[in-house]
Amino acid sequence: MPKVPLINIARQTAAIRAELDEAIARVLDAGQFILGPEVAQLEEKIAEYCGARYAIGCASGSDALLLPLLALKCRPGDNVITTPFTFFASAGSISRAGARPVFVDIDPATFNMAPEALSGYLGSLSKSELQKVKAIMPIHLFGHCADMRAINEVASGYGIPVIEDAAQAIGAECGGVKAGTLGFCGCFSFFPTKNLGALGDGGIITTNDEELAAQLRLIRVHGSGTTYYHRMVGVNSRLDTLQAAVLLVKLKYLETWTEARRAHAAAYRSRLDNRFAGILTLPVERPGYRHIYNQFTIRVSRRDEIRNLLQLRGVSSAVYYPLPLHLQECFADLGYRPGDFPASEAAANEVLSLPIEQGLTDEELAAAIDAVEAIAQTIAPSVEPQHCAS
Repeated sequence: MPKVPLINIARQTAAIRAELDEAIARVLDAGQFILGPEVAQLEEKIAEYCGARYAIGCASGSDALLLPLLALKCRPGDNVITTPFTFFASAGSISRAGARPVFVDIDPATFNMAPEALSGYLGSLSKSELQKVKAIMPIHLFGHCADMRAINEVASGYGIPVIEDAAQAIGAECGGVKAGTLGFCGCFSFFPTKNLGALGDGGIITTNDEELAAQLRLIRVHGSGTTYYHRMVGVNSRLDTLQAAVLLVKLKYLETWTEARRAHAAAYRSRLDNRFAGILTLPVERPGYRHIYNQFTIRVSRRDEIRNLLQLRGVSSAVYYPLPLHLQECFADLGYRPGDFPASEAAANEVLSLPIEQGLTDEELAAAIDAVEAIAQTIAPSVEPQHCAS
């Protein structure tokens, strides 16, 4: 039985190594390592891919979240609404901008912001409290878009801009519209494990707002539009030319890789859907959405036991994320307590991500599915499997 990796970046790199070497060599020969021409080329191509007017590269996915908050002039006393079940950078960027993260709970099916929770929270605020809300930051977790139509409807009623945390969702769609153009702006990560990953950190912000795009270009170079003349206090957050060159190569393959991930997800569903009620629940893909499966995250009872049994069978897995942000030590001063966000807390206790990356061989994928099926049958021998194709 083959060992099944959760992530094998080296395998992906090897498959396109000659193209990567050539792209890197061009940058080395040109010597323009900061905001070289490849950065502008990547910005143009990402904007085109997402259907946005503008794209602005930056140093990381975390900075992609931070820069729009700086453009909105967040400061102490301001609040930004997000969810607690996500990677740390979502709330961390809010704190770094000087604002306070305020959490609302998730939809347990998609792991994304529940529009009714957002509406209920905003509806509970006084007029003066509403004035402190600078932005709403839904997360398209694991590659499935949040319900942006409902979220935008709520947000527009209060005149609050929506910043998409699309770090895990490049190419995902809601109603035929790609992530990154569903709100005021979209924020992407090029961390190496993403569907479109660099050889280090990198990020990009997409928007249709010309003024925001201009501000972001200033902010990322210390607020300078002309060398040594500064219109504002910004930060140093530029996407390296070398990373842009690598990403230009990889972008050509993104749709092929995404469809491979989607095919792997379909294979899991064809064997496991609706077969082990109470033991495991597969990720949903809502009608009208396109899930790009940065992670294939199931919900399981007895998670630690199942994860250990998978490891014994050579199948890697991971827990994204074991502790919701409202319970993290660094956010203790926000005053949240266990039980405040039950859907997020339940997800943190049950989620398990399985191998899904595009480079999985047929043998590896079959081994992973076989292992999950066998373990589920062992844990719930009284459950009579009933095949239900996806």
